[in-house]
Amino acid sequence: MAADKLNLFDLDRRDLETFFVSMGEKPFRAAQLMKWIYHERVVDFAAMTDLSKALRARLAETTEIRPPEVILDQGSQDGSHKWLIQLDSGNCIETVFIPEPDRGTLCVSSQIGCPLDCAFCATAQQGFNRNLTVAEIIGQVWQASRLLGDVRNGDRIITNVVLMGMGEPLLNFANVVKATDLMQDDFGFGISKRRVTLSTAGVVPALYRLREVSEVSLAVSLHAPDDALRNELVPLNRKYPIAELLAACKHYIADKPHRRITWEYVLLDGVNDSEQHAKALAALIRDIPSKVNLIPFNPFPNTRYRRSEPAAIARFQAILMALGLTTVVRKTRGDDIAAACGQLAGQVRARGRRLARAAQLAG
Repeated sequence: MAADKLNLFDLDRRDLETFFVSMGEKPFRAAQLMKWIYHERVVDFAAMTDLSKALRARLAETTEIRPPEVILDQGSQDGSHKWLIQLDSGNCIETVFIPEPDRGTLCVSSQIGCPLDCAFCATAQQGFNRNLTVAEIIGQVWQASRLLGDVRNGDRIITNVVLMGMGEPLLNFANVVKATDLMQDDFGFGISKRRVTLSTAGVVPALYRLREVSEVSLAVSLHAPDDALRNELVPLNRKYPIAELLAACKHYIADKPHRRITWEYVLLDGVNDSEQHAKALAALIRDIPSKVNLIPFNPFPNTRYRRSEPAAIARFQAILMALGLTTVVRKTRGDDIAAACGQLAGQVRARGRRLARAAQLAG
């Protein structure tokens, strides 16, 4: 592998069209190449028979199609899969596939580690190294598709992609937008924009930018109904408090019929799971089209938090539903292989850490 070769996984369709034009080729070559890469999962230029031999030779000389390397594939008793993907300098990320009767959801990472230091998340304890490239983000989808296959019993296996793995997607804005465009592109993975979901802890300026360039669905890691508690659980809240976050969320779905915000709320025993918390949460988001995902806390080594009792979870859900909010309790999946929500740790050689780094990246 030549260090100066361009990895074509880093280019979305517009980039590829520009690239081919710069070579003196027609823009439609981009669609031809994308079909080979994303539909046929072919990365060998020699096999791309609808491209001329001369063009294939030029591409092989100056470019490559290189996905990140899967070094471990773990299967859960419940059918979930977790892949450990090796990047550089000893760094690894994790990607998880969660099968359901009516969908197959792939959870992908956007950073090596995470700078946000959310108190209840295993990834946060790893520190932060760097943003993932487009190739490293879309390559997770490509590898999962290759390993799982495209279709089973006539149905697409990967129907949904969520950026809920390692990292804060909006701190890797440009690369995440290009990767999600490739997920939705008909010549890419062709996934509906409603089935590609970006999860954020609330990088408010980036939320306003996102509306201008993307229509992915939005999930917000809220976890508390007031600033005092959220400051403790999600330190980014000190920079972008709840009122600013809610205003940005309202703006994101304004004039978009049938769109709503998914609020993620990890339930922590004795911390944020009381009846008063549930009522305060309902009052906070009642005028925003919403769905609430209640997430039972998934423990990891050395955490001080405990999962809320089943009765407390059921009570919290009942209060929200009685107050008119669509509310589901996320079923814990893959916890036997540390693949459940909040458990992804990967392998991170931390360079920068915590909120200071996050603020720097947010600009």
